[in-house]
Amino acid sequence: MPHTLDADAVRMWCGLALDALGRARADIDAINVYPVADGDTGTNLYLTVESAAQAVDAAFNGHAASAAASRPTLADVVRAMAHGALIGARGNSGTILAQLLRGMADVLADGAAAGDPPAGDGAGAGDGARAGDCDAPAGAADAGGRAPAAGAADADGLRRALRRAADLAYLAVAHPVEGTVLTVAVAAAEGAERAAGDVAAVARAAYEGARTALRATPGQLDVLARAGVVDAGGYGLVTVLGGLAEALSGESPAALAPARPRPATPAPVASDGQGPGACPADGAPDGGPAFEVIYLLEADDTAVTALRERLDALGDSLVVVGGDGLWNVHVHVDDAGAAVEAGIQAGRPYRVRITHFGAAAGKAGAGAPDRPGPAAVLPDQPGAQNPTGGPRAERATRAVVAVVPGDGLAALCAEAGATAVATRPGEPPASGELVDAVRRTAAREVVLLPNDTDLHHTAAAAAAQARAEGVRAAVIPTRSAVQGIAALAVHEPGRSFDEDVVAMTSAAGATRYAELAVAERQSWTMAGVCQAGDVLGMIDGDVALIGSELAATAEAVLDRMLASGGEMVTLVLGAGLPDEVAERLERHVREGHFAVDTVVYQGGQPTAPLIIGIE
Repeated sequence: MPHTLDADAVRMWCGLALDALGRARADIDAINVYPVADGDTGTNLYLTVESAAQAVDAAFNGHAASAAASRPTLADVVRAMAHGALIGARGNSGTILAQLLRGMADVLADGAAAGDPPAGDGAGAGDGARAGDCDAPAGAADAGGRAPAAGAADADGLRRALRRAADLAYLAVAHPVEGTVLTVAVAAAEGAERAAGDVAAVARAAYEGARTALRATPGQLDVLARAGVVDAGGYGLVTVLGGLAEALSGESPAALAPARPRPATPAPVASDGQGPGACPADGAPDGGPAFEVIYLLEADDTAVTALRERLDALGDSLVVVGGDGLWNVHVHVDDAGAAVEAGIQAGRPYRVRITHFGAAAGKAGAGAPDRPGPAAVLPDQPGAQNPTGGPRAERATRAVVAVVPGDGLAALCAEAGATAVATRPGEPPASGELVDAVRRTAAREVVLLPNDTDLHHTAAAAAAQARAEGVRAAVIPTRSAVQGIAALAVHEPGRSFDEDVVAMTSAAGATRYAELAVAERQSWTMAGVCQAGDVLGMIDGDVALIGSELAATAEAVLDRMLASGGEMVTLVLGAGLPDEVAERLERHVREGHFAVDTVVYQGGQPTAPLIIGIE
């Protein structure tokens, strides 16, 4: 069923876009050959949208916790989304995406607050003519015959928002290049402007226009044609627009073509070892600058104008986005110190990141996009190196970072030598929290245990960031805390990294898991209809049993799981679960299943009364 473009739709959009980027992240990384083949565009876009989604969630949570227990408006949410993307933007494409979201927020927030189209305010040459073609009176019905609900945007509002986004993105890039995410953004706006119908139809048309433009990017940019790929940033934008179309229409849009490069047309390697992926943003023949510099900047508009000129003279791939005193600055330079000094002269730079990717760009010419070299995180961030990117204190050899849902499990993991990241109900950790945990280990090699299917994309993004900082990282796709416990039990730092990862993965995969939960409302499940207060026995993620009493339901779950065999039962008790329940379950296993051992842990998890593992 189609939805209106309101605060809930924006929240849904962020969630769908983040999930889609999580699935496509590795593929987008693999086709990243422009402006530098550093293999991180998918990861950067994921982290940017993740920051936007967290800001949107915070807006909803903040209103819910207020004295009036109100709900945020469309203006509140789109502004939060744009601000979250701005402060969390990563890389060239992530910074441009942040500006695209800001452009959309400018129109949607103004329209939602005042009911009038926003002023052109210098969006770029031709902006007034293009946007004016689709101006409509405030509150007018869309082409589908429906007037927008209060606090929602109509089809015309979305058309103008997409046009504003494309115009602002072009202004943010010092030297725009066709065949990139900018071209795709313009095509999305043009597709929306040609579309008739309601807001969902406009969103679908924008997606289709962007998808068509993406397929044409190899014909516009030689480096893409030589590598046999479409533009990575453009692919990411199409993925984000697909989330918007799905949020508004209720239907998944037509799938994108696979993003992986064609093996039959590898990028040629020049005699100096440089491939086409090493070309800088402005086509310089020398292989491009050695450093990527990114920072947030508090400065006024006049100072930023001067900063743009100075940074443009220092390097290329210059993108400056933001406004109202807060900016995100991205540039590729050979003199990283000069780029930071320019920011100091303009205002107050912070969250400064300097990444050396010269070596990675050279290696990418062989047809295998690599990760950038180690990043120096300057002292206002956790895990900081010195400003020159010098070595830290001696690193440990290998560490394990585990996400766990309770204090007891966190203590258990700590006893086993792992660094635990405790989750809170309804607040899964962001990739940045996992990256901070990796930095705290000071290890050369790190194994991540997400212990939740929903956190696999988050852990993958954290691992990618860790690799960019010079850490060898692997994610074991554990789906439950008991699988993480099994993996930790066979962890052996003395063997090779690959052997350790294989052993831990095998142990986790050999552990079936179950969880008991209490239903909050009536609902359909795989086992039938449950009522509020029923005990749900979920095996391997699906509801398998519905009971009225926790211990009896747990016994039935154990019997069903052990029917196919098992040697070890692990019981992880939730907060407040009586010890008598554990004793009853131990006795049940001992009396009913020969030669099966049971181990009990006080997990302290607040949401699941009991987690069960069968090895």
